[in-house]
Amino acid sequence: MKVRHLSLAIVLVAGLAASQQEQQTQEQPPQQPEQQQQEQPRKPTLGPAPAPSLYGPRTSNTTDARKLMRVRRIYVERIDNLLSEKLVEGFAKTRRFRIVASRGEADAVLRGTCVSLRRMKTVHSEVYLNDMNGAAVWQDNVRRPYNPPTLEAAVSETVTLIVTHLTESAMEAEHR
Repeated sequence: MKVRHLSLAIVLVAGLAASQQEQQTQEQPPQQPEQQQQEQPRKPTLGPAPAPSLYGPRTSNTTDARKLMRVRRIYVERIDNLLSEKLVEGFAKTRRFRIVASRGEADAVLRGTCVSLRRMKTVHSEVYLNDMNGAAVWQDNVRRPYNPPTLEAAVSETVTLIVTHLTESAMEAEHR
């Protein structure tokens, strides 16, 4: 009987020691030599994050920065929901671009669409700036909610965003 108790005690002590050793190995990661830690490749990144904007996320895209730098006079084609008229007013407040009355006087043409999606309660606007040969220079895609703000207020917010994005894109193109 003493032998049984003794062998049972030995098994319990051995089991307890094994479980403590297992817990210690789980808590400490395996140590690597310093050379292996330094040789690990770095994960690729997309570069620094863009600075936050007061006007929401950047939805514009500059296709040709060199052409955008040369644009001074813009002809605005008719766009639905009075977006073209409000764009003319918005650009009149900036000093970077001058709005002209005919295509012949312009360096570029601004055209696009402005659709009110009543079921989704959003205004979706796509605007494109093309040079006089029709080549793409810049574009912007803006969605604004409305109802409660009115459709007119949502279109006005869209104009503010488009004018701001085009002006910022032109400034970035000049600083390159």
